[in-house]
This record gives sequence, structure tokens and C-alpha cells, in this order.
Amino acid sequence: MRVFLDANVLFTAAHNPRDKAAMVVTLGSEGLFQLATSAYAREEARRNLERKAPDRLPEFNHQLSGIRLVADSPSIPCPADLAEKDWPIYRAAHACRANVLLTGDHRDFGFLMNAPELADGLLIQPVADFLAALGAPA
Repeated sequence: MRVFLDANVLFTAAHNPRDKAAMVVTLGSEGLFQLATSAYAREEARRNLERKAPDRLPEFNHQLSGIRLVADSPSIPCPADLAEKDWPIYRAAHACRANVLLTGDHRDFGFLMNAPELADGLLIQPVADFLAALGAPA
């Protein structure tokens, strides 16, 4: 299984090592599934960490070593109601053939969450739903 991480998941995993997002990164680094993200998501997470928690940048860089960096594919169509700022995330997740896109962005991705039929087969979930589906402890 390939899991694509949005910027807010990358940020949270580095910012709070006891959070569920950090658990996803740990499980991925242990080989339970493949982790992927894009340069767009990586840079957004890095900017936010530099501004809000610069002391967590070493952890962020360490976590990135186990996450495959994938390219955006501008030719992939996006759902009509998805905010343009999120198109690079959606397209990169599809381009790398992710099974799941993890995001905490309920405002913009909410209408697509847990509805792969609306996202061309891509399952978009918050981290908690993903971990619950795996049977991971809360």
C-alpha cells in the first residue's frame, strides 16, 4: 500500500512525536506501507516548522529520509470543487499511484474524505481514520 502525506501531516509528525501522524511515519518506516509526499507538501511543512517550531526541523529532516518524494502531474484532472491550492497535492498523490492520501485539511478535502468514488479511486482520509482502519491503537 502506498500512502501519500499532505503537508499538515508532515508538519504534525515532526512537531509532535507522540501524535498519530508520527505513528504513521513510524509504521511506514518499519515497512508496513510505503510513504510518499511531494516537494510542494514538503516545502509547505518546512516553512511552517521554520516559523512555528524551528527546533523540530532535525526531526522533520530525519522523517523525510523514509518518505519517497514524488512529482506533481499537471495533466491529472482534479475534482471541480477542490481548491486550486490543493491541486498539486491531489495530482501528486494520483501520479504516484497512492492508495491513500492522508490530510488534516477538512475544510478543502472534507467533501472527498472517505469517498474514493469522488476522487477517482483515491481514498482521502484523516490520520485517525486511516489508523482505525489498520486496527492501530488510538
